[in-house]
Amino acid sequence: MRHFGHLAPEVRQRLFHQEPCAFTADSEARLLAAALGATLYSPATRPRLADDILKQAAHGVISMVLCLEDSIDDADVEHGEENLVRHFADLAARPGADLPLLFIRVRTPGQIPDLVRRLGPAVRLLSGFVLPKFTGERGLPFLEALESAESAGGRRLFAMPVLESPELLYRESRVETLEGIFRAVDKYRDRVLALRLGVTDFCSSYGLRRAPDMTAYDVQVVASVIADVVNMLGRADGTGFTVTGPVWEYFRAPERMFKPQLRQSPFLEVQAVELRERLIEHAMDGLLREISLDQANGLLGKTCIHPSHVLPVHALSVVSHEEYSDAADILRPERGGGGVMRSAYTNKMNEVKPHRAWAERTLLRAEVFGVAREDVGFVDLLAAGIPG
Repeated sequence: MRHFGHLAPEVRQRLFHQEPCAFTADSEARLLAAALGATLYSPATRPRLADDILKQAAHGVISMVLCLEDSIDDADVEHGEENLVRHFADLAARPGADLPLLFIRVRTPGQIPDLVRRLGPAVRLLSGFVLPKFTGERGLPFLEALESAESAGGRRLFAMPVLESPELLYRESRVETLEGIFRAVDKYRDRVLALRLGVTDFCSSYGLRRAPDMTAYDVQVVASVIADVVNMLGRADGTGFTVTGPVWEYFRAPERMFKPQLRQSPFLEVQAVELRERLIEHAMDGLLREISLDQANGLLGKTCIHPSHVLPVHALSVVSHEEYSDAADILRPERGGGGVMRSAYTNKMNEVKPHRAWAERTLLRAEVFGVAREDVGFVDLLAAGIPG
């Protein structure tokens, strides 16, 4: 699989200075964590689940979560499990099918070994489990169950804990909760692919819901949690983890109170005015702004609940030619002693030691999402992937 692999080769060649790399579910964890991109959630009860997975993969989805938790009714859990097992067997019987990375979101630790056992040989299609309402105390039984199931199933399985508990949100218990989470995920570091933020649950604790022209960063009680999670769990010193962005809930905008958040000029330059109007109509301008703020705050990838959100996440994850030029320049071997230089684009300072961690992360993102050509911007990437 590869990002933008659903586009024709000639289109990719026109868009990319460096095309996204190919990878598999067995690639190294560091690469897969960066490559998750827009992780599309789907209820595990969908009657045509196998066909849905293949359809989304053909449209550029790289990672999916099949949910047995909040997205389905409590009474439907048993049916959801049976449905998953049946459709995994269906997928396993289709040789050569191009599949995304597949994860199952469970409710209890006991579901992990039980599902691995019931999946049988089809477990080879599974990349891991999403662990809800994760804290140090509640999370350890999930991670222990994952370790046990991995040994029994003979398949490498990753964990993606969801940070969404009230203990993490409340100021008086936040630091202690974050410390407990770190101890748990650090103990199982090799199995933790990424940490996911459950912002909807955070808002729920205060009876809040952000509007489509507001981002998670406009809700200050939520923004403070994101900042502290990145501070303690997303460090670039080798102790941190990939932290993914919160879900965007909207796929069609209700009546607006504020002006759209997309400038006209980038769309005028490539004759894509109608694309701008469609993005605004479907609340994508708010999504695009939130993705940009995710990246500015150290998050990579995003939880998605609608297929239309996938391309915007991936388009804004592509490394610009200018970013790539700066990162490559900073990491030249001869720059090992430090120093400062003017960027090749002659518009900024590149300081080797302070910018090194940023450059390393940028080149990893460039490997999995590619580098745009010098004259290609995010509008070109969106226009290439959205049907007319």
